[in-house]
Amino acid sequence: MVRITMNKRVGLFGGSFDPVHYGHLAIAEDARLALGLERVIFMPAARQPLKQGQHGAAPEARLAMVRLACAANPAFEVSALEIERAGPSYTITTLEALGAEYGELVLLLGADAAADLPRWRAAERIAALAHLAVIERPGQHFDSGQLLAALPQLSSRLTVLRGPQIAISSTMLRQRAADGFSLRYLTPDPVAEYIHTHQPYNATTGKSQD
Repeated sequence: MVRITMNKRVGLFGGSFDPVHYGHLAIAEDARLALGLERVIFMPAARQPLKQGQHGAAPEARLAMVRLACAANPAFEVSALEIERAGPSYTITTLEALGAEYGELVLLLGADAAADLPRWRAAERIAALAHLAVIERPGQHFDSGQLLAALPQLSSRLTVLRGPQIAISSTMLRQRAADGFSLRYLTPDPVAEYIHTHQPYNATTGKSQD
């Protein structure tokens, strides 16, 4: 696999992607262009520490769907690092593993995840290893005051993006899949076909907005 040179900025986009949808893809592309990123690495989590027991599909299925979704964009890369690593998917461990390989990392976070950042393991170390780009949710404005009060070292390393404002959630897709409704135009066709074939959500009623 070809790797980028060390002077390039690379976005890191983690999450459950349960399942991945057009909102995720639009956020990644919008951030790539707005921040001048060489590429965006999608990093599906095996088990998110603050979302225990809330994943609908198995890690391998979520990884497969992200690969299908990103295949058409050469600026998108998919990493199985957190899926293959045992235990909870701590962002600090991922950043430490990728830092030597990619150079300048920009961590892409939704506004809700960014608000929780001070609770994450080694949050101050995360702030030292990566720039942070916070993407606002549809109809919501992110107030960075509390985050900067908790992690003042982010004051020169934080960017807030309005994002594409696409109101699609993985929760909605899981419920639609469980109810047998079409996912077309909500997620790429290969992902919709994967869900139709493998049925990872036939009993899922997840509540988290991810």
